[in-house]
Amino acid sequence: MSTYLPKEVQDGLDAARLVGLRKSSRLRVRVGDEVFRVLRMWKDGFTVEEEITPKLRGLIDLYDGSIHLYQCLIVAAEAEGGEMRYDFKRSTAAADKAPLDFYRAPDAPVALLGHDAG
Repeated sequence: MSTYLPKEVQDGLDAARLVGLRKSSRLRVRVGDEVFRVLRMWKDGFTVEEEITPKLRGLIDLYDGSIHLYQCLIVAAEAEGGEMRYDFKRSTAAADKAPLDFYRAPDAPVALLGHDAG
């Protein structure tokens, strides 16, 4: 039995796989004002559709729908089967508030009430 597939058949299989990945992923990459769909993501990187996504490089933001997940520094790895794979050089989880530069006790008061000295 031969494992060789004609180019037309392989291209059709790759196109069908990409359509399935596009429909199932909510992840997005944002570069400046442009947004591109992420097909797959893992701990060390992600893939995007090679045909419609320009070459990405540098600092990007990763979103799940409208939720900002990570700010990442990326480098292009390789293209295969219609997908372009990127590896993370750095991936920092996004936070909705600024980090504290001091320790806040869990039972600390939220605010202090002053009194009128008079």
